[in-house]
Amino acid sequence: MKHILTRFFGIIFAVLLISGCNNTNSQKNGALGSSAAEKVYVAPGEQDEFYAFLSGGYSGNLTVYGLPSGRMFKEIPVFSQFPTSGYGYSEETKPLLNTSFGFIPWDDLHHPDISQTNGELDGRWVFVNGNNTPRIARIDLSTFETAEIIEVPNTAGNHSSSYVTENTEYVVAGTRFAVPVPQRDMSIKDKKGNFKGALTFYKVNSETGRMSLAFQVLMPGFDYDKAHPGRGNSHGWFFFTTYNTEEANTLLEVNASQNDKDFIAAVNWKKIEEFVANGGGTKMPTSYMHNVYDEETHTATSTAITEVLTVDPAEVAGAVYFLPTPKSPHGCDVDPTGEYIVGSGKLSADVTVHSFTKMMDAIENEKFSADAYGIPVLDFEAINAGSVKSGGLGPLHTEFDANGNAYTTFFISSEVVKWKLGTWEVIDRKSTYYSVGHLMIPGGNSRKPFGKYVVAMNKITKDRYLPTGPELEHSAQLYDISGEKMVLLSDWPTHGEPHYAAGCPAELLAPKSKKIYKLEENKHKYVTPTPADARIERNGNEVHIYMAMIRSHFTPDNIEGIKVGDKVYFHITNHEQDFDVPHGFAIIGANNSELLIMPGQTKTLTWEPKKEGVWPFYCTDFCSALHQEMQGYVRVSPRGSNIALSWSLGE
Repeated sequence: MKHILTRFFGIIFAVLLISGCNNTNSQKNGALGSSAAEKVYVAPGEQDEFYAFLSGGYSGNLTVYGLPSGRMFKEIPVFSQFPTSGYGYSEETKPLLNTSFGFIPWDDLHHPDISQTNGELDGRWVFVNGNNTPRIARIDLSTFETAEIIEVPNTAGNHSSSYVTENTEYVVAGTRFAVPVPQRDMSIKDKKGNFKGALTFYKVNSETGRMSLAFQVLMPGFDYDKAHPGRGNSHGWFFFTTYNTEEANTLLEVNASQNDKDFIAAVNWKKIEEFVANGGGTKMPTSYMHNVYDEETHTATSTAITEVLTVDPAEVAGAVYFLPTPKSPHGCDVDPTGEYIVGSGKLSADVTVHSFTKMMDAIENEKFSADAYGIPVLDFEAINAGSVKSGGLGPLHTEFDANGNAYTTFFISSEVVKWKLGTWEVIDRKSTYYSVGHLMIPGGNSRKPFGKYVVAMNKITKDRYLPTGPELEHSAQLYDISGEKMVLLSDWPTHGEPHYAAGCPAELLAPKSKKIYKLEENKHKYVTPTPADARIERNGNEVHIYMAMIRSHFTPDNIEGIKVGDKVYFHITNHEQDFDVPHGFAIIGANNSELLIMPGQTKTLTWEPKKEGVWPFYCTDFCSALHQEMQGYVRVSPRGSNIALSWSLGE
């Protein structure tokens, strides 16, 4: 019976996909027949209205696009080494990728969230999660570079992450996979009742953005999928969808789909915060890394932390409740007022909406239908505000505009559905191409959405783009939502597998974008402040080269006295103080990467020469009409040779 059900759902999916593909031409002609091209055209010299930050999924990085043009401006390296800039290869950035499992130069980046003040986007930082080796990163939006990465202990599959409370008091991470806590050797068949799910709250410093692990709530061993904070009257609560409340451990596509309803976990973090402030909680031995990049020294450092404060929700009265929600819910989205909590059941044709007001009434009057591991389960009818009878299949994620409308993606039927909050009436629906996962309205998960565009992120792109072998990039599609009906404007390929996105007006970020690093503020340990300070120092087989670069010259440019077996550190400072004049550095035989060094910045590349000879180095980033002349040589002599260090300052 189980295998028959699995095959049945597969056939339904295939039929719907083929049907969607056959409708391509009619939909395409409709879009081309409109003035869509004019709406996405950004003339030469003009700039986009919005920034869109799309997760890179298995690329491990974050991509930045302009809206409405769909132009990709930058790929921000976060969890993956990135040869374009030398991120994760330079000595300064390697520590950012340290974990309790060792140096991990990759992750699965899913969910960006922009910092908020009073529930509105403030454009200071964007937080992202690493799903595989559980981590949260903070990107500084003045530099569009990774500033901090902190590991998540007691967690596997950091999926319901990273989401911020409405004043960025906390950034929160929930575990996808229940695991033994603490980790230990035990039989997988004993999962039920023995594994735990951890919900981790990181305190965010309001001035610096620096994160610190405040507390971790140890929950029943369900899978925690998506999350969003309360706002307005529901501020102080956090909501997490769960699935696999059956606690199955095999053939989950069947065994984790038995219950008619799973849960949204409602967590009162203010109660837990008070409990912890009064000495509550239990310190548990653990191991996780906290990595921070210092903008003054241009260098990251790693700190190992060996304990975590855990909280048993059963010890904090009124801290956690379960909201029954059909069925295997994925998205957990809170409207701009904070009143409605939307649960999108992947296996439900309807979208379930709960009321925060009704939830609080149910709690006060103890309208409970059951309990799960000591956590009260609220009565479904007592908390339910309504359902969207959409007729779609596979609802996943909902965002909101500023006019009381909601927009939900339907994965199986490949569409975005617009509906009205309060009446639950479907207003419009538009096809996507194909198998849409998440969507994004700039500010659509805040108190102040900018309801002009919605971006749909699709998993399948067959027949949309020129073929490039078996693998195609995924697709983003842009819809105009300024009128009553949605209008498909354009689509473009996206890098990696975007699971989620965040967006904000360009005017919020562009004026604060840093143009250069001031050379006089460079506190790097190995900075070369002027060409006259360029030098080379030997300490045994370690050689430190203090190098300056400026259009179009390296100082020093000819180096002798290096030997096979030496470990050579090139500490290179870019002396440019003009916007958008980076320089690159590469040398033959380096087994790591080139470096891309911003104006006023210092970076270090390690080189271990294996062969005798005269080896060139050069600038990798075209910087002037004399870019080709920006080069030098390193002479490498045999081990044990007595050739003294010497170098040319280009005089």
